[in-house]
Amino acid sequence: QVQLVESGGGLVQAMGSLRLSCAGSGRTFGNFAMGWFRQPPGKEYEFVASITKDSTFRNYADSVKGRFTISRDNAKNTIYLQMDSLKSEDTAMYFCAASSTAYMPTTRHAFNYWGQGTQVSVSA
Repeated sequence: QVQLVESGGGLVQAMGSLRLSCAGSGRTFGNFAMGWFRQPPGKEYEFVASITKDSTFRNYADSVKGRFTISRDNAKNTIYLQMDSLKSEDTAMYFCAASSTAYMPTTRHAFNYWGQGTQVSVSA
């Protein structure tokens, strides 16, 4: 099993940057593909990005491609989401998630462990 705790959210002006972190517990963190999802106010969960166990491949939603970067440091049991050129439509609760079964997961059901989320608010 793995427990996940997100941090790094906050309020930022449009075109600003934030870096989210997600710390995982457990000795087998490197065995999980990881991802980020977000839930804007009043809307459904959205896939943001995912990364394979060994960082070989990354996948991004079209809405964040070129602005967000997902990375991981297995030695620190942590993944990151660098968010640049933020827009007001990026305002959401951001969740990290771990998948023990999928190589390059992109859908919510492919992830079996979730953090509690961190709020990101972007002012216009």
